[in-house]
Amino acid sequence: MSKVNISDAIKQELIKCKQDPVYFMKKYYTIQHPTRGRMTFNLYPFQEKVLRLLQRHDYTIINKSRQLGISTLTSAFSLWMMLFEQDKNILVLATTQATAKNMVTKVRFAYDNLPSWMQLPVLEHNRLSLRLKNGSQIKAVSAATDSARSEAVSLLVIDEAAFIDRIEDIFTAAQQTLATGGRCIALSTPNGVGNWFHKQFVRAQNDENNFTPISLPWTVHPERTPDWREQQTKDLGIRAAAQECDCDFSTSGNTVIEPEVLNWYQLETVREPIERRDIGQVYWLFDYPDPMKTYMVTADVARGDGADYSAFHVMEVDTMVQVAEYKEQISTKEFSRKLVAAAVEWNNALLVVENANIGWDVVTTIQEIGYTNLYYSPKSDVVGTQIDLYVSKFDRGDGMVPGFGTTSKTRPLVIDKAKSFIHEKQVIIRSQRLLDELRVFIWKGRSDGDAKAQALQGYNDDLVMSWFIGLFLRDTAIRFRQTAMDLTYASLNSYNKTGGSKDSGFEVYNGGNFANQQNPWQMPVGNGYDDVTWLL
Repeated sequence: MSKVNISDAIKQELIKCKQDPVYFMKKYYTIQHPTRGRMTFNLYPFQEKVLRLLQRHDYTIINKSRQLGISTLTSAFSLWMMLFEQDKNILVLATTQATAKNMVTKVRFAYDNLPSWMQLPVLEHNRLSLRLKNGSQIKAVSAATDSARSEAVSLLVIDEAAFIDRIEDIFTAAQQTLATGGRCIALSTPNGVGNWFHKQFVRAQNDENNFTPISLPWTVHPERTPDWREQQTKDLGIRAAAQECDCDFSTSGNTVIEPEVLNWYQLETVREPIERRDIGQVYWLFDYPDPMKTYMVTADVARGDGADYSAFHVMEVDTMVQVAEYKEQISTKEFSRKLVAAAVEWNNALLVVENANIGWDVVTTIQEIGYTNLYYSPKSDVVGTQIDLYVSKFDRGDGMVPGFGTTSKTRPLVIDKAKSFIHEKQVIIRSQRLLDELRVFIWKGRSDGDAKAQALQGYNDDLVMSWFIGLFLRDTAIRFRQTAMDLTYASLNSYNKTGGSKDSGFEVYNGGNFANQQNPWQMPVGNGYDDVTWLL
């Protein structure tokens, strides 16, 4: 073949590749298959469909199963843009630089295996970037950097978008660089609900943003079978397999309470309130007080920075049924009055207030109002600079302080107890608001056991923590109640036997080793005693 004919053939081949990325990938894009080794990228039909959508739409968001080759497809699309368009700046963003580098590595490997007549002169070729003489480049960065803000981007690839912290800020910054015709591909397996990826995908499905949603469960892959899916569950566990294979937001993620358990409560126990009170209808009632039942009111006080809410629950102690709930941004004085009013209405319920920081203001006001059935904690379990002030003001002389202290010591115990009750379906959750908070209450931190349970960024856990405190104390309350009944029986029995009482009027009951020798109606808590007469 003459040089002229060779030149024409190359020219025609380049035109074909530019016009059709599928043709380019199947014939010239080389990949390293994990089991088949080096081979050209022979796209499956579902991958071709995704590629056409990437061509057609500037913003795409892909909720995908694992091992579908979508990251490889995105890398191939990136190289195709770099070769056949000038001055294309492609930025790959991921949780870590190493993860982002994987996609750049695929591009570099494919470029190095192109025929020489298709390659362009290279200006930069390293682990994190590839830059061509035509002005096009691809670069890998960690989501911890501000690179998305500092340069104009033609294509922003956000890999594993559901797992990137503070992605809202990153995407907001990047949008300024994309405003002049840039593209964005956000892809990830799901990681629960409430995060940026989940919200953007749902909004895209509702046509409320610029993204085109693409959902790719494991079933789209022609080589995946039910036996393969079953093996994934065996290998990964139920939750991880749902996350990696099913594209199901509701059963994925690192929530403190298993998603399938939350789904059970959604179907079986959650219901609409029978009454909504107060301005804004923020006080929800699911039942009315029964004079024959015992209730507990547990409250979490807002920090006061306007970012969270003051909240309380009313729980029927015996059955652990949620009978009322309140959530609002409100002053501590007004919240104190709301709490006292609710406690009085619910049969003078035991009132438990989380007393950290600004919670002391609420405790003080409740004391000043004169409500006496207030929960006390051992002083040793409470931390804060204002302890001495409140101990001196409300000192009972027994080493106890008003309110419940959520500390590094008590918080894990509270969460473990609540998890146990909820997973065993021993509680009744009525509120949709509470269930929604539980869906975004996640383990955050290292995977070595040092993770902390807290709300997903941008959400609150006020209802969760006030409910969890109630569940934690419920065991104590039930034990107090049984103790009180036992004390009554023992005291009356002693009186009947002796015609009177010994010493202070009662024969001390020692069956459970709990009675105060001076006052049998107190139980040991920490280094002191707690009055249980409220349970009689």
